[in-house]
Amino acid sequence: MMESVERYLAPTTLQQALAALGGPRGATVLAGGTDLMPQGRAGRVPAAGTLLNIRHIAALEGIALEGGTLVLGALARIADFERDALVRAHAPLLAEVADHFASPQVRNAATLGGNVCNASPAGDTLPALLALDAEVELASLGSAGAIRTRRLPLEAFFAGPGRTRREPHELLTAVRVQLAPAPRVTRFFKAGTRPALDISPVAIAFAAQRDAQGRLGAVRLAFGAVGPTPLRARQAEALLEGRRLDGALALEAAQVAAGEAAPIDDVRASAWYRRELLRNMTRRILTDVAEH
Repeated sequence: MMESVERYLAPTTLQQALAALGGPRGATVLAGGTDLMPQGRAGRVPAAGTLLNIRHIAALEGIALEGGTLVLGALARIADFERDALVRAHAPLLAEVADHFASPQVRNAATLGGNVCNASPAGDTLPALLALDAEVELASLGSAGAIRTRRLPLEAFFAGPGRTRREPHELLTAVRVQLAPAPRVTRFFKAGTRPALDISPVAIAFAAQRDAQGRLGAVRLAFGAVGPTPLRARQAEALLEGRRLDGALALEAAQVAAGEAAPIDDVRASAWYRRELLRNMTRRILTDVAEH
C-alpha cells in the first residue's frame, strides 16, 4: 500500500478532508491505523494516490449528548468507552465491549469509526451498536463546497465482509445512539480463550427494556462472526417482545436465534461449532436476564 502513495495529507478541518476524498485516485483514510497498517502490509488495501490522516480533525473527536442522542465521534478511541461518564451512564453495553476489545495498547489507538468502516463480521463493537439501534452519520461535499450529511441505520450500512455503503467521497463522522426512554437491560458475550485479544468466533449483544411486570420491550439481539455481516436475530426478538422471560422461553428463543445465523467454517471455528456456541450462550444470556 505505502509504495503506491503519492502524497500524504493531514487536514485539520472536515472540509479539507472531504475535498481530498474527491481526488482523481481517491484516498486511503487513516485514523487509528490498527486495522489499516496490518492490512496494508498484507496487500489487502486497494491502492490509492493519497494517504489521508484524519486524526487531527477536532470535529470528529469526542462523545456528547445532543438532546436524546448519544453522539460518538468517529475518532473516539475504544478506550474512551471504558471511562467516559456519558457512555457509562447511557450506553454501558459499550463500556463492557471495550473491556473485551484487544489489548490496552490497541484500545488507546483504535477508533470507533475505523472499527465500523472496517466492516469485519467479527468487529467487536458492531453487535453492541446494532443492539443499541445505532446509526452512522456520513459527510460529503456538495457542488458549492458546502458539507452535506446523511444518516443510515448501522444495520443497513454493511454490504458484506469488509464492505459498506459509504461512497468513496464520503467520510463517516459519527455514530449516533438514541437514548432509551427507560434503562436498558444489557448483556455482552465474546467467545475466545483470551476473550479480549482473540478475534471471536461468536459475539452476542442483548438489549431490552423491562417493565414493572417483567415484560420485555424494544428487544434487540445481535450477533457477530456468524454471518457475512453483523446481524440482528429478528425472529428471536419478535418471540421475546412483550413477554416475561423464563427458562423455557430462553431455550426457545436461543433455538430460533441459532437458526437465523449463517456461520461458515474457517480457521477459528467450524460452522457447526459456531451455531452450537451461539445457541448455548444465547440461552445462558437470556436465562441470566430472567434470573436477575
